[in-house]
Amino acid sequence: MKSAFVVLAALSLLLPTPAAAQKAYNVIDWKAPATLSTYLLQELHGRYDQRRAAWGQATQSAERMRAYQDSARARFRRVLGPLPARTPLRARVTGTLARTGFRIEKVIYESTPNHHVTANLYVPDGKGKRPAVLLFCGHEQESKATESYQKTAILFAQNGFVVLVIDPISQGERMQLTDAAGKPLTRGGTTEHTLLNAQAALLGRSVPAAQLWDNVRGLDYLLTRREVDAARIGCLGNSGGATQTAYFLGFDDRVKVAALCSYVAAGERNLELTGPADGCVMLPGAGQAGLDFTEYPLIFAPKPLQLLAGRYDFVDYASMQATHQELQQAYGLFGQPEQVGMFTYDDGHGISQPKREAAVTWFRRFLLQDATPVREPNLATLPEKDLWCTATGQVNTAFQQEVTLPQIYAEEAKRLGQTRPPLTAEQLQAHVQQQLQLSPTTPAVAEAKEETTVKGIVWQKLLLRRAGESPLPLLLALPAAGVAPQRVVIMLSDGGKNTLADSSAYIQGYLRQQTAVLLPDLRGLGETTDPAAFNDPKYYNREYRPALLSLHIGRPLLGQRVTDILTVLDWVGSKAGLQGKPLEMRARGQVGVAALHAAVLTERISKLELLQAPASFQDVLREPTRKDTYSWVLPGVLRRYDLPQLRQALGPRLTEK
Repeated sequence: MKSAFVVLAALSLLLPTPAAAQKAYNVIDWKAPATLSTYLLQELHGRYDQRRAAWGQATQSAERMRAYQDSARARFRRVLGPLPARTPLRARVTGTLARTGFRIEKVIYESTPNHHVTANLYVPDGKGKRPAVLLFCGHEQESKATESYQKTAILFAQNGFVVLVIDPISQGERMQLTDAAGKPLTRGGTTEHTLLNAQAALLGRSVPAAQLWDNVRGLDYLLTRREVDAARIGCLGNSGGATQTAYFLGFDDRVKVAALCSYVAAGERNLELTGPADGCVMLPGAGQAGLDFTEYPLIFAPKPLQLLAGRYDFVDYASMQATHQELQQAYGLFGQPEQVGMFTYDDGHGISQPKREAAVTWFRRFLLQDATPVREPNLATLPEKDLWCTATGQVNTAFQQEVTLPQIYAEEAKRLGQTRPPLTAEQLQAHVQQQLQLSPTTPAVAEAKEETTVKGIVWQKLLLRRAGESPLPLLLALPAAGVAPQRVVIMLSDGGKNTLADSSAYIQGYLRQQTAVLLPDLRGLGETTDPAAFNDPKYYNREYRPALLSLHIGRPLLGQRVTDILTVLDWVGSKAGLQGKPLEMRARGQVGVAALHAAVLTERISKLELLQAPASFQDVLREPTRKDTYSWVLPGVLRRYDLPQLRQALGPRLTEK
């Protein structure tokens, strides 16, 4: 009996464990998880190589620089997408706090109907018109009540400036995703920004554009105040607020002086070093348009502009230096080199006292013609609740008719669905091609790797290569030797090919029916899954980095995965023994959206079976906290079609479970 147990134990060592089986299915012989990010960064650098070449030409003369400036403005406006119409602000002051030398007014206005913006207005004592400053907040949840922003506003007010400090979307009193009691449904503002940006993208909009419009209307309000001199308007922001400021400078020419502190944007270097930021920073298509750190403030040139930097900031200091150097080139060509400056302090992130002093000194120099250095005294700040503009601390609970961004986006999607014209098959295919940003394809070449046998199934390992695309690992199983395949089935899963290959009984069923089985890992799935360490869970997306890099360069991840499917189809069409055979596809999960698009583009897929695939792009709008949506977001798609139209176009070729 004992010897029998020994034999069984020995045999068990020869059988593949689940981990061993998973490894046995791997095709790529390098560190596969780095494949997609490496590919996307190479594509990113290619886009910015074009930007560098154009910049080199622009630096040849003032005339060329002005042409580049005009081009940057036009590209930025195009990437921003449509903006709302100006509607009545319905501004009101809900309270006033008297302070020594100034007062703080609690202001609420509507940037669009029933979409309320909360802000604090700091007004110096005295009569007459004053220069005014817009102060845009970074990602601190307290927003306008953050100590450093209160001190910045107070220091400006003490030096003769009217200051409007605005709560950005998803911060302060303006959380967009809350329950009936006003409690946030997510883990913070950066998560909200990111989820909202996915919704906006489907409509060809963005959260940066929504914030921009709130700020534009803030300036509209500021100019209604009798205390404000419309000819002397400044703007500054820190961190995410600096990003808002940069976008504002690229759009609104009413600003005369500006400063950017701890400036971050979706530029080439920071995307490579730290990856994509949250949704209020990321503008889909910005990289494709060649927009980097410099482009937004460049549009502002040659008006006075100051960069404020911390030498030990986690925001890349070298990027700030490079931006300053490029701006110096432009300002020099425009004959105003003294109107761009950079102040560096040996500290980290944020608008610290030395930076506040430098900023106020800069603004006084150009708006009050006084270059005397400003020194900050001890400043007393207030608790957040004291600065509330609403009675409840949240617009969602303070106003019964409050219209949130998710509601705005859902209403627009509904309207588009009702007004979209019916499309012919050819028109639908053309829209799909355009939305996916598909590029001309080249022949696919298969590199054969070693075979592996797991649970009685012989798998051929193949690596499909296509010029200009990421390599695609593939497993192929054929019916028993001497039995010619009569059809081909391609299986896809969000979990990758290894999870499918483990369903040996299911695979064997196909093989007995004389069916060749192909299991590809579409890019970013299976072997090439981006490591979790590079995808912060606060973004609610397990592949946030590759998905946002893809959107940045104008090649949505969904489109790239459709390209992979077409690559497999092309290879099958050239493979002896498989070409000409009926071809079916089975897809489970979100990858079904890619399979659905591919089936609309080609009739080579004779049958498509979807399991648990998203029903509609509007699912993202109906479920705002849904995870992993960026994996199948297409910018502006709801202006052209939705998934039900693709399903309808396939007719009897489609089955679902």
